[in-house]
Amino acid sequence: MLESRSGPAADAGGPDTRHALLLIAGIALLRVVALKLNSTDLFFDESQYWAWSREPAFGYYSKPPLIAWIIAASTSLCGNGEVCVRLPAVLIHAGTAFAVFLLGRALYSGRIGLLSAAVYATLPGVSLSSGIISTDVPLLLAWALALLAFHRLLKAPDWRAVPLLGLAFGTGLNAKYAMAYFVLCAAVFLWLVPERREAAKRPHLWVALALGLALIVPNLVWNARHGFATFAHTADNAKWGGSLLHPLKALEFLGAQFGVFGPILFAALLVILWRVQRGKARFEAREKMLLAFSVPVIGIVTGQAFLSRAHPNWAAVAYVPATLLVTAYMLREGEERWFRRSLALNASVAVVIAAATWQAGKMALPGVGDPFARTLGNRELAAETRRILEEARRGGKPFGAIISDERELTASLLYYGREVETPLFAWRAGPRPADHFEMQRPYLAGAPEPVLLVTRKADPAGVTGAFARAEPLLARALPAGRFSTRTIHYFALSGYRTP
Repeated sequence: MLESRSGPAADAGGPDTRHALLLIAGIALLRVVALKLNSTDLFFDESQYWAWSREPAFGYYSKPPLIAWIIAASTSLCGNGEVCVRLPAVLIHAGTAFAVFLLGRALYSGRIGLLSAAVYATLPGVSLSSGIISTDVPLLLAWALALLAFHRLLKAPDWRAVPLLGLAFGTGLNAKYAMAYFVLCAAVFLWLVPERREAAKRPHLWVALALGLALIVPNLVWNARHGFATFAHTADNAKWGGSLLHPLKALEFLGAQFGVFGPILFAALLVILWRVQRGKARFEAREKMLLAFSVPVIGIVTGQAFLSRAHPNWAAVAYVPATLLVTAYMLREGEERWFRRSLALNASVAVVIAAATWQAGKMALPGVGDPFARTLGNRELAAETRRILEEARRGGKPFGAIISDERELTASLLYYGREVETPLFAWRAGPRPADHFEMQRPYLAGAPEPVLLVTRKADPAGVTGAFARAEPLLARALPAGRFSTRTIHYFALSGYRTP
């Protein structure tokens, strides 16, 4: 049965806290080992974030700046290898797990906090995310800390919670604009629980939100100076404006949540919602808070999928409070057996993910092929490009520049070809940039020639047509692991004709 609330002071430094720290540290250590054994290349999004980290700024084309700052801090301490680029993901998820423990302890008890931390740390989505540096990683920590501070403000008008909420909210916005859901969820909670609306009448909450908004102002200024590039990208990513609805995509998104949260946990969350709708679940304010900060996000993103599309991780913040809600509910309802099964299943998935990344490129699944093919071959791409550049230099006709016509290739060449001195430019096909590289390093008249074009297109007429001379050099099927290849075409270009 669910234990009674003990309060944060009751277990401060107690056995549950020590056990939580040991558990979280142990999982983090195992994940660092998994990073060392990981055989995947940086995915092109990761390479892109690394490239951003070389150019400190208050904003970037598609995301706020925090992810680049985090990578810059990590690589400045331990180098530019894949492990150092990805290491913050492990450490930050460990911090989020401890924040979940603190929130569980504050809402319920040290034991519930400990078990919730174990659940969060082994969620399939977290296990996968711990091997990838992404904007969701700091966002989840900011969401958890903001929830903890919000709970403290609900209990009493405590000015000590104001800077925590403000910093968490502002940091989350600088990680990903999805942090803005927090305001909506807070409003939903205050609507659900009238007796807590007193918090909205006190200055503490508003000062905290104002502090958070102040922290995103530099990014807003950056966007204003760059044509609101991030907002335009976000709108493009949503892909609104189509005339058709997509119920199958909504179902696909919901189905993916069984994988993100874990099949038993997501099924339990659906049961809880069904019981709430039927009036069979009597929840206190704490459960209503956890519902308010999870269900609306899942509902909004499901609606987005219905209108257009949605990636499985777009509702990731919902699973911080949902972890606590489902853990507490299953234990209160005497579902310890299903809880243990869920924990064991998710832990097993974590082991499988670690083993699979270790063996990336060395296995193929029936009907699927190599599941890691898209995360491999970037080293080979950079090596082949270096070989062509060196061959041209030895032949007395060195290339003055490199052009790539895809963000994926540009990012991978920047990271895995970071020792190459020949400047790399991005080809801009339209009137406005389609990514950060097209905005910050577009190919322009006056760039040194001849130019080496690196592309996946056999006939890149949109690029070659802009030059007086375009000579196909070679097409190379580069290995992407043992079972996959990708063909890269190389062209020598000269005589650029300014549009």
